[in-house]
Amino acid sequence: MIPPSSKERIPKTKEGRRMSTNNARSETVAKAWTYRFPWARGQRCLIPAISYDEPYWGITHADPMAATKNTWWRFWRADGQAWALAGLWSEWTDPATGEVVPNFTALTQNCDEHPLLNLMHKPDPKLPPHAQDKRAVVPIEFADWDRWLEGTVEEASALIRVPGLEVFRHGPADPVKGAGVVLNLT
Repeated sequence: MIPPSSKERIPKTKEGRRMSTNNARSETVAKAWTYRFPWARGQRCLIPAISYDEPYWGITHADPMAATKNTWWRFWRADGQAWALAGLWSEWTDPATGEVVPNFTALTQNCDEHPLLNLMHKPDPKLPPHAQDKRAVVPIEFADWDRWLEGTVEEASALIRVPGLEVFRHGPADPVKGAGVVLNLT
């Protein structure tokens, strides 16, 4: 998402580094300067996706110590439908040209307690498992689409929840590179 105050299409930090705004943490979306106004104004959207990928850093045959390489892991809905992922939208006006640029961000949530999603992303060896702050996108179920798009902030907040394991089908994004990878779901 491009912050309204950004002078360029690709936002930068005060130090001049590229700012990552493709994901918004659901826990801080109401306070973060990049997202708080679209959140408060109800500028919520649904991002359609057939699947999405996350990096799995577990043990593989190619990397038995799970230290140097990840395997991209793909997630589909078990019912075969497309995902509708929670997002925020905004419009940014290019100060140089006046062009109005529609843009969006995907909401993420903590999934440390989820038996599948907590296996994704590189773990921090200094932190215990329950404090890793593993992140996942926020799927919105079909029955809740209208409430997400048109409801109050409180109603939308109530829809941010990690789905049950039964919602997912998953496997290596590249079956050749992912051959032999086994997830240990506990």
